[in-house]
Formats: sequence, C-alpha cells, structure tokens
Amino acid sequence: LKAVFANEGHDRPISDMVKMVTLNSILKREITYFDWVGFYLVVADDMLEVGPYQGTVGCFFIPFGKGVCGAAAASGETIIVPDVHAFPGHIACDTGTRSEIVVPVFRNGKLIAVLDVDSNQPAAFDAIDQSALESILTQWFSSAE
Repeated sequence: LKAVFANEGHDRPISDMVKMVTLNSILKREITYFDWVGFYLVVADDMLEVGPYQGTVGCFFIPFGKGVCGAAAASGETIIVPDVHAFPGHIACDTGTRSEIVVPVFRNGKLIAVLDVDSNQPAAFDAIDQSALESILTQWFSSAE
C-alpha cells in the first residue's frame, strides 16, 4: 500500500482518513469475497461510529459489546464469524451478509477503530485473512507518522 503513495512524489504524512479510504478501495476491488469493507471509529469510551467504507449503508453507531464489531472492540481481539446468523447479538446492517471478520486497529496500544469485512459467502474468512489484515493494520496504524 505504501507504493500507492510513493507515486505521489512528496514526503507529507498520510492521514488516517486517506489510509482508511485507500485500504477500503483496494481490499474491496481486489478480494472478490470482501462484499463490505469499512472502519468503525472509536468516538467514546464505549461507542463506535461508522467511518470510511465501501458497500451498502453501514450502521451509524455500535456500542462496545454489541454485535461482532462491538465484541471485537470490547475484547481487543480479532473475531472471525463463519455464520453471522449464529452469532449472538449480531447486528444485521445488510441482510445478505453471511460471514464476517472484525480486526481491532491500535495506535500506541490504544484502540482507535475496528476494520469490519463482511462476505455474502458463508465461512469466507480464515487465519490467512486474519494474519494479512492484522499485519497491514499494524504497519499502517500502529504509530503516528
């Protein structure tokens, strides 16, 4: 992803918003089973708010502990859900969603967002997806530029 910005020809820091928008675009375009890709931003000690995304309209606010995004935010751990209909308290923003992965995003040890990826295919996500997404997010967001 840094190669995308290398073509810009300047040394300015890349804002979180630009990183999120660009990452969403690349993931949605390049990975066919990623049907909804977006960030939910931490806006209070216990609340997420929809941020940049690609796909159908997302839920606007998600409390920590509610749904897959809220559970990942509360635990600070990546959650892979092979069947969203079997996940207790799943929030159905898009009724076509069948599986989901949510990856927390940290900066200097503090949760700043979660990356939510939904698929219309059941059991679409695995440990390879988890490892790749966690690696990208750590490289891009772990410290301020």
